Amino acid sequence: MLKPKAIAITQGDSAGIGPEIIAKAFRDAPQVMQACFVVGDVATMRRGAKAICQAGDSALPVAVIDSPEDVVNVPPRCMPVLQLPGIPGPAPWGVVSADAGRAAALSVQWAARAALRAEVAALVTAPLHKEALHAAGVDYPGHTELLQAEAAQHVGVAVDEMPVRMMLANHELRTVLVSIHVSLRQAIEAVTHHNIVQTLRITHQALLRMLGRVPRIGVAGLNPHAGEGGLFGREELETIAPAVRTARSEGIDAQGPFAPDTIFMRARNVDGHAGEFDAVLAMYHDQGLIPIKYLGVEDGVNVTLGLPLVRTSPDHGTAFDIAGQGVADPSSLLQAVQMARSLSVHSQDAARPQV
Repeated sequence: MLKPKAIAITQGDSAGIGPEIIAKAFRDAPQVMQACFVVGDVATMRRGAKAICQAGDSALPVAVIDSPEDVVNVPPRCMPVLQLPGIPGPAPWGVVSADAGRAAALSVQWAARAALRAEVAALVTAPLHKEALHAAGVDYPGHTELLQAEAAQHVGVAVDEMPVRMMLANHELRTVLVSIHVSLRQAIEAVTHHNIVQTLRITHQALLRMLGRVPRIGVAGLNPHAGEGGLFGREELETIAPAVRTARSEGIDAQGPFAPDTIFMRARNVDGHAGEFDAVLAMYHDQGLIPIKYLGVEDGVNVTLGLPLVRTSPDHGTAFDIAGQGVADPSSLLQAVQMARSLSVHSQDAARPQV
């Protein structure tokens, strides 16, 4: 029987909390971190392991590996690290650094290419810092866009032919965004029939694989009260509702648009009460992410939909203000690893020939 492929975890920005939450995860949850390894810089990860040491404790051991296959030889509560050639070492804690941005990007690029070549099962990305990326000359505003470019190049298509979307999920709620890292003015301009239908298609296909059934997708309006019949804006009448009708004509169970100040409550899964929707389609970044993050960033997971690979990430940033103190919570990272493993299994099942 073939052994399952390993999951690659990128080191994130070395000046932030990424290395230490990864170290905590390997130390405190060896069952979850089984068959995982870190892509990046050994010195950076050793510093992260040292940062989580309590007084009198010995540092978490770090095992240098040469390939993902070597993970099977690494014992529990030991952090496997694949050293990348030419990657910058650790940057000062809590400081925006071009070297840290370049190191984070190199880690993501290596892991993405390995996933696209099916050398790893999935990648989990530790937080990076967008200013550091920019300082390093990386022309992408974040993980999502960088991964989109890598996937498009691998497949041999233009970037706009590899549409991707961001989904944030926790135990209570899932939300998918029509637009991602753009200004609010640009986000409003992105509320088009094409973009909404494309997002609904991507969401439908992804959740169909995840859930094993047709997902129920609730669509948020753009304006207060979903426009109140045109009194507060006409985007719902002229753009969003027609896009929902188009999606429904394709067999997608999309409903709306609904008032954005209540739809997330309607979709929320709580004890004894299942949500009305499996996901909410939000019109822009903060509309969808504020409800998720309010419920708790420690359980949130960022999933990129539309890529020919599995990528998840913690639902928080680099937290420069507490970096290096050993107090950062690894819960979201652990949730991201568990979701990546589950999604990779679903992807393999979907690709397996039916007999």
